[in-house]
Amino acid sequence: MSKPLKNVFLSAGLAGATVLTALATPAAAQTELVLSSWLPPRHPIVVNAIKPWAKQVEEATDGRVEVRVLAKPLGAPPAHYDMAKDGVADITYGLHSFTKDDRFQRSRIGQFSFIGDDAVAGSKAFWKVYSGPLEAQKEHKGTKLLGLFVHGPGILHNNLRKIGTPADVQGLKIRTPGGYIADLMGSLGATTVFTSSPEVYEKLSRGVIDGVTFTYEALTAFKLTGDIKYSMKVPGGLYNTTWFLVMNEDKWNGISPEDRAAIEAISGEAFAGLVGEAWNKADAKAIGKLNDAGIEIHEAAPEILAAVIEKAAGYEALWIEAVGQDGYDGTAALRELRKQSGVTP
Repeated sequence: MSKPLKNVFLSAGLAGATVLTALATPAAAQTELVLSSWLPPRHPIVVNAIKPWAKQVEEATDGRVEVRVLAKPLGAPPAHYDMAKDGVADITYGLHSFTKDDRFQRSRIGQFSFIGDDAVAGSKAFWKVYSGPLEAQKEHKGTKLLGLFVHGPGILHNNLRKIGTPADVQGLKIRTPGGYIADLMGSLGATTVFTSSPEVYEKLSRGVIDGVTFTYEALTAFKLTGDIKYSMKVPGGLYNTTWFLVMNEDKWNGISPEDRAAIEAISGEAFAGLVGEAWNKADAKAIGKLNDAGIEIHEAAPEILAAVIEKAAGYEALWIEAVGQDGYDGTAALRELRKQSGVTP
């Protein structure tokens, strides 16, 4: 073979190899989104919902959009909604009740007592009702609402006494996440203390508080089993907390319509089911650890349950009146939420 002809074949071979290499190498993401995560990195919601969803985003967009979940948050937990709205982070999650103003008034529907014992059904119902007839996106201005969810049934845990009557609640210093449960516990006679979840261990171990309103899972996630003696449960939950998953609006609008549609398909109700399943499994696992720690889990006595029902009805009526002033049918929405979450009205 002549030297010129040999060079042609070599050049062609190199060009072919370059093409094959390019085809075999995944294209770099067109958009990288930073998700600020404030729960402990090994928290079951981070491990089994937030990170899997981030992976699904990449898969659904064929790698064009990547979500990088930070090991440390970019701000305090109560700041996370505004962090997304203001572009400090691209994506955040958090509790509506951490925000002290009234911008999420209609989200309160998912915080009431007797919402449900199953986090999957509860989260899906909350997504459908709040994002549907209650128009949740309008209360999440400046962001794209990607997810809404609730945890498993809320429990009252304390280290002083078993709660048998409303009088037993009097004087207890109880941490709450704000919102409805803070109002409820206050009206039952407790002194409520607002702190974010990661702060509870220090306050409970030092005796600053006597107890906490939390899920079963949270006692293990935040290492509280050594400081709790009694856990009182209520059918359908003493309360719940409502959560959001949001993206900065400008970042969302910068993604192609095709990829936005792909992300929406794995968010919303699908994400509610994902995070609800993670919470159900975490609660089931935690109950065994609570039993091993000698914590007494007990049903609310009839007298305390009657008091909760009475107080809850009053707060629901106030909420129904408030949202009614904006043209929303709170009675129908609450009835539908409980129907979908499996609670008999």
